[in-house]
Amino acid sequence: MTAAIDPLTMRRAMGRFATGVAVVTTSVDGTPHGMTVNSLTSVSLDPPLLLVCLTIGARSTDAVVRAGRFAVSILSARQEQLALRFARRGEDHFAGLEVTHGRHEVPVIPGAFAHLECDVERDFTAGDHVVVIGRVRGVCEREGEPLGFLRGKFSDIVDRGHEPIHWIF
Repeated sequence: MTAAIDPLTMRRAMGRFATGVAVVTTSVDGTPHGMTVNSLTSVSLDPPLLLVCLTIGARSTDAVVRAGRFAVSILSARQEQLALRFARRGEDHFAGLEVTHGRHEVPVIPGAFAHLECDVERDFTAGDHVVVIGRVRGVCEREGEPLGFLRGKFSDIVDRGHEPIHWIF
């Protein structure tokens, strides 16, 4: 039997893994929903799948599952305030914010570093989150730098100017 790991220790340890910051958005019955996430990863290139973890009990989580589609807006280095806005619970995250809509009629964050529009392929509960696998149906990329997150704070992700690495397995 192993000793229990308390949530704060787990959070601190995982906070040492630098991530990007994104906002997951959807719309149900004409009402937009969204939340900030940093648990996002590519699952497959063929077919194009991504994974995002959403907090159980959050309105936006329920909306994504109900709508069956969502967008992931990967925030740019200049969008810290949007990350904070969509991280606050119980607020109208879209109040006064001009958003655009993708081809799948989901709201996307304007000026984001990139956004991906997805259909929910699968969702399941894992601990205190709902893991959502999304099939990517559309992609939009922009120039700039991404917003990073490390040790509980926003950070920069610096392009070191090296040639891209092409992994071979």
